Parts: sequence; structure tokens; C-alpha cells
Amino acid sequence: MYDYVIVGAGSAGCVLANRLSEDPAVSVALIEAGPPDTLENIHVPLAFGQLFRTEVDWDYSTAAEPFADRRRIYLPRGKTLGGSSSTNAMVYIRGNRADYDGWRDAGCEGWGFDELLPYFKRAEDNERGSSELHGSGGPLTVSGDRAPNPITTPSWRLVRRPVCPPTRTSNGAEQDGFGRYQRTQREGRRCSAAVAYLHPAMSRPNLTVETYMQVHRVLFEGERAVGVQGARLGSCTTFALSAR
Repeated sequence: MYDYVIVGAGSAGCVLANRLSEDPAVSVALIEAGPPDTLENIHVPLAFGQLFRTEVDWDYSTAAEPFADRRRIYLPRGKTLGGSSSTNAMVYIRGNRADYDGWRDAGCEGWGFDELLPYFKRAEDNERGSSELHGSGGPLTVSGDRAPNPITTPSWRLVRRPVCPPTRTSNGAEQDGFGRYQRTQREGRRCSAAVAYLHPAMSRPNLTVETYMQVHRVLFEGERAVGVQGARLGSCTTFALSAR
């Protein structure tokens, strides 16, 4: 019996598991369809391409795209602790201010960029330190290239600067520009949501993490969700929610 059952240990699931289990009075279960994030290629940044179409990838494709000659486009999605934050290219870039402000203006009170910025900063441990737009000391490490390709610097001189000016960060006051990305890496290794949020919490006695467990349905009693049901390696399992 659990107070909270979280289905999917992707980026959001890892954060929820960490924050909810901070309260020792509640019990939390985090359920992931894929395996633990133990593959070395997950943690070596250069090797992320080796994760495609493996056991840690859902290996999705789009429908036949009418503007791509009816081709189906490959869509890699992470299937492991950390979800796609364990398999992506680690580029750290927030949404554009206009996107969040558009949500706010559409009626989503509290979702404008200025309201969300404190949470972005709280999550961040930027190697450049704190500033008006960036934070330090948070769980998610953000760093620059450790070994930038030397060809990138002279290539900047070819850019038409009035059209695409140079920028030090893609998460500044203006996002338009040309420069190097920062990445979610810590000391040269991937800093996924699992590394940043889940692993520090996994020793808590009130947090249970289940892998290789694919949820098939949510169980209801009337309009109240009382559990989830799924299968691990062909065996059916039910996780029940506490009645309290």
C-alpha cells in the first residue's frame, strides 16, 4: 500500500519521487517499464547514439509524414530510469519566454516565464554561478563543453552577425544567437534526472523503485483511483494506493 504511485521514471517521475519522499510520513512507489540506468553508455556523453534502438529506447516512429515523402521518422525515447534525460544529447535549453507567457495569457495562471524562472534557477547548479537568470547549488548540474571542437570557433566568423549575433548562452534574456550550448553534465558524465534527483533519494525507506514493470491500467473504485496494474516479465502485479 502506497500513498503515491508514480508511473514512469522519466524526468518528471524522478523529480516527483524525490520531492514526495522528502516527507517521511508518506510512502511512494515509482514504477518504470525499462531497466535501471546502469548501462555505461548512458553515462558517457559521447556514447548516447549507441543507446538508440536498444533496451533503453522505446523506439517510436511517427505516422507517415505527408511533408516528408510519406516517410516515418524515428523518434528515440528513453526507457530507463531518467527516461529521455538518460538517452538524449544533454543540451540544456529552456523553452522560450513567449511560450510560457502564452500559457499564462491563455488562462494558466502562474505559468508565465517570470513565475517559473525561480524554479528553473532552483533546479540548476550552473558552473558559471548564480545570476539573474541562472542558479547554483541545485540538483541538476549544467556545464560547458570540456573538449569543444576547434573548428567551431573560426566558423563563427562566417556567421552574418547582424542576422544571427553571437551569444554566450541559449538561456539568456534573448535566445536568438549563435554559440555553444551548455549541457546537463557533471564532471564529464551525464547528469540525468535520475542522477540529479532519483539516486540521491533511493536510500529513503519510504521510497520503492520498481524497474521492468510496465503499467497496463489504472484501477478505480468509482471515481477514485485505488491502484495500478501491470506486468513484469509476464507476471501480473498490482500496486495499491493507500485509503488514507
